[in-house]
Order: sequence, then structure tokens, then C-alpha cells
Amino acid sequence: MMKVTISDIAKAANVAKSTVSKVLNDSPKISQDTKRKVKDIMQQMNYIPSSIATGLARQSSLNIGLLVDMSKESEFLNQFFYNIIGGIESVIGPLNYELTLSNVQHDHPEGHFLNRLVRSKRVDGLIANNSVLTEELSIELNRLQFPYISIGEIIPPASWVDFDNVLGGRMLTGHLLEQGYSAIAFIGGQQFETIFTHRCNGFRQALQQAGITVNSNWIVNGQSDEHGGYQAALKLLQSEERPDSIVCMSSYVAFGVLQAAKELGIHVPTQLGIAAFDEYPLSRYTTPPLTSLNIDTFSLGVSSGHLLMDRIRNSDLPSRYLLLEPELIPRESTLRNSSC
Repeated sequence: MMKVTISDIAKAANVAKSTVSKVLNDSPKISQDTKRKVKDIMQQMNYIPSSIATGLARQSSLNIGLLVDMSKESEFLNQFFYNIIGGIESVIGPLNYELTLSNVQHDHPEGHFLNRLVRSKRVDGLIANNSVLTEELSIELNRLQFPYISIGEIIPPASWVDFDNVLGGRMLTGHLLEQGYSAIAFIGGQQFETIFTHRCNGFRQALQQAGITVNSNWIVNGQSDEHGGYQAALKLLQSEERPDSIVCMSSYVAFGVLQAAKELGIHVPTQLGIAAFDEYPLSRYTTPPLTSLNIDTFSLGVSSGHLLMDRIRNSDLPSRYLLLEPELIPRESTLRNSSC
């Protein structure tokens, strides 16, 4: 079956090809009657607009793609994901760009985003987490000279924006040291994850600066969730040599640690200090309220949006790397020093 083209639509509607293109782009120069007539014929002829033709007609799809791996619920079922969306929208919306959420679909070559979005020119640029942008995908996007930004550090020459997780690790650990804690553990995160490596490196640096030997037995890897935090804390807090404070990979880990401490009758903060990465809405309502490191993911979205729009406007821009600074929010879970 022959593919229906713009020429076929123009002939059937008895209008110029340029008129069909203008209808596709919703040009105000075309009357509503003509638009209705052309669209009716498109529907009758089962015409699916070519995104390439549409893009060429206006030199832009006016769409930005945000890649999501739908096989990982943690990627999209959390507040941070929606904060990032809000940040991106606040930048691209006023520029008349739309944000398209797209599943990566690594296992389906025909539905792969490189075909669906990039090669078909359905979007002008991409934003994706570094867990989605594999080295192989980055190399292909670089080869295609397609604008994209990674949320999270990635190999050059890609541009990326991230929070300074090493600094964050130093900030949380330094805060615990200031409060008089000295036997500090770290719970959560997988060894192969870049984000764990950076956060734990900051933790190590703060201890070493304070002249404290890092106890490798007190760095416990695992799922960064409530169950993982609970199990790790139970084991640590019942060992012969137990820590007096814990840096948690996430607030969910901290919720599990709080539960374990309560079950064991360990008072927070006098007997155990607990501090966590990520500021969740419920962090201030735990018992006691949780000291946390605020990573403003709305700002992460704003910064990635600006970087991408700059790259779309000027493809010759050099690679850019942006590290944002987190904010420490001290609360009762660590404040045993009344001077703070």
C-alpha cells in the first residue's frame, strides 16, 4: 500500500502543498474552514503526518524529550521526578516548547527512542538521567550530533548537571562531627553506583580530615529503601562495637534506621544521630524530625532545561558541566549539641 503524502492531501483538498503544511503547523494564516476541510481529508485518507516534514516546515519540532526507564519504578514514582519535570517546564514552556515523556525501551529496537524520537526528529533535544544514558547511547547521540543533557555526571563530551554529592557527604558527616559524634557509619547504596561512590567519598573525606580512621565494617551497601535501612541498622546497632551516628543514603533508609533504633530502645539523638540525603516532605514529621540534605530537584530541572536550550540554539557550544550545591537542614535527629 502506497504511503499517503502531503501532495496527495493537497490534490484531494484542491489546495497548495504549502497550505497543507501550514494546516499541520496550525498557522493562523489559514482559515478554520480550510483547516477543517484539510484535516477531514487527512482522516479519510488515514494520513499520519511525517514528523520530519513537520519539523522541516518550521525548522523545529518544538518538543523536548525526557527519557524514562519504565521498568524502574523508582525512576518515576517519586516526588523528585515531578520536581525535575516542573523545573524543565518552567524553562521550555515560555519558549513554546512541549515536554514529551518517553520510555527508553532498550529491549525493543523498533520502538527504541533513537528511532522514535531522534532519527525521526520528533524532538529537538533530550534530557535523561545518567542511569538511562549508557555509554553506548551517548556515543551514538554524539555521532548524530544530537543535543542532549544528562542529569547526573556522564563521560565527556556530553554536557551534564548534577548536585555535588561529594560535598553533600562532607556536609552531613561534618555536621555530625560538630554535634560531638565520632563513630559514624554509612548505610545504603550499591557499590557500582556513581552516586553512592561520590556520597561515600565525601563521608570518608570528612572523617579523614577530622583524623578519624574509616571503619569499613560501618559502610553497609544495600537497597536505599526503608527495609534495607532497617536491616542494616539492626545489625550495626546490635554489634559489639556499634556506631554513635549514621549517614543514610536516602530518607527512606533513615526511616528504617529510626524504626530499628526505636525497637532497640536507642534514643535519638542522645545515643544515636541520624542524618540523610534527600529532603522528603515527611522528613520534618518523623519522631524525632530528621536532619537531611536538601537536593533541590526543581533547580536540577531548571538547569538542565537551560543547558539544553543553549545547546539547541548553538550546536557549537563546548561541553558544560554544572554542579549544584545542596543545603543542610538540621533537625532534632542530630541536634544533641544545644549550641546549634
